[in-house]
Amino acid sequence: MIQPETAGIVIVGGGAVGCGVAHSLAAAGYDEILLIEQQPTLAAVTTSQAAGLVGQVRNSLDRTRLAMWSVKTFSDLEEGDTARPGWRQVGSLRLALCEERVEEFQRMQAVANEAGLETRFLENHEAASLWPAMQFDQVKSVLWCPSDGYLQPSDLAMAYVARARAAGVRFLTGTTVEKVLVENDRVVGVETSEGRISAPMVINAAGAHAWHLAHSVGLELPIVPVRHEFFVTVAAEGLRPDLPVIRIPDARLYLRAETDALLCGGWEPNSLSLDPREFPLQEPAPPIREDYDVLAAFAEQLAPQFPQVSQLGIRSVFRGWPTFTPDGRFIIGESSRVNGFVMAGGCNAHGVSGSAGIGRHVVESLGDEPSEYVMSLSPNRFTETGWDWTEATALARRVYEHYYAIDH
Repeated sequence: MIQPETAGIVIVGGGAVGCGVAHSLAAAGYDEILLIEQQPTLAAVTTSQAAGLVGQVRNSLDRTRLAMWSVKTFSDLEEGDTARPGWRQVGSLRLALCEERVEEFQRMQAVANEAGLETRFLENHEAASLWPAMQFDQVKSVLWCPSDGYLQPSDLAMAYVARARAAGVRFLTGTTVEKVLVENDRVVGVETSEGRISAPMVINAAGAHAWHLAHSVGLELPIVPVRHEFFVTVAAEGLRPDLPVIRIPDARLYLRAETDALLCGGWEPNSLSLDPREFPLQEPAPPIREDYDVLAAFAEQLAPQFPQVSQLGIRSVFRGWPTFTPDGRFIIGESSRVNGFVMAGGCNAHGVSGSAGIGRHVVESLGDEPSEYVMSLSPNRFTETGWDWTEATALARRVYEHYYAIDH
């Protein structure tokens, strides 16, 4: 499309979060929305490298409700007549390998009960009937959530796009936002590789480049890209797409079937991060080489429950730079320092699964009475307090490394 000269809202970033925010804003009645993506296609960077797992069982009520909203949205999208997200509501099994984890599952079920989310504990033989190729002899407890599942991340983004476009949202790809234009502490537009666009509001959903975009308006935010990897094996006996998602937090692992193959990923105990100050807004984040030592460690951790993993060749490796924050919470809402500059970043590996809920939170943050929880996600918590990059990076990496830690 020809680049417009004006817009009411410019969203920067065409991944699941940006597309989800566009969908949510359009559904809420906002108009003159323009989404700008640097890559030639949407959902081409971190979103394309996501595993697509969608879990609702959390340790906090607010995060549980956000995940439940996302699941409701995915179900609605899947029932539509246009593009669908490939949503498979196959349920999930969460396996405990120690007594402390069993106690955590009990606390998580109490949160789920308060949120109105259905869960129940299964006997090992019941779990084995749902995943016959998995061994449960060392498993001490299994928490089942029947409404969980997984989807195809790129398909989800396209489902958002189809509905947003039908509501009048415009999408501009292959265009770089070089800086956000500010006058008298108020957003007035963006400067792009193709020229200027005037707009009173910019929403920063730029993923690994979210720090750069905030920095262009004078905001320093601790948004740390941290490496994440998973692998998909060759076809394996006993695997089919209707199997539940499995999480083994004591082994730092998650897995699901990818058609007739195994998808397995995990959370590295010694993470690798980027300093966003060391690469520019106009260029992609540094490429990630497959780390087969890390992937082999995932397979080794999985072997007690799924012995055949050691016999399966790896067909493909996916890796990306999801962004993490020092406190493990999203950064959502308008900055008090720059009117019209709105954050939708620091997604802490929930960019795909939480995209619908994040979009809803952005809409709520722009309203007259956002909840206390949404207000707590404001970028002001970092711009109005002191912090340093060394400590912030260590804390953000710790959030990643302790993703499956008890009560995390």
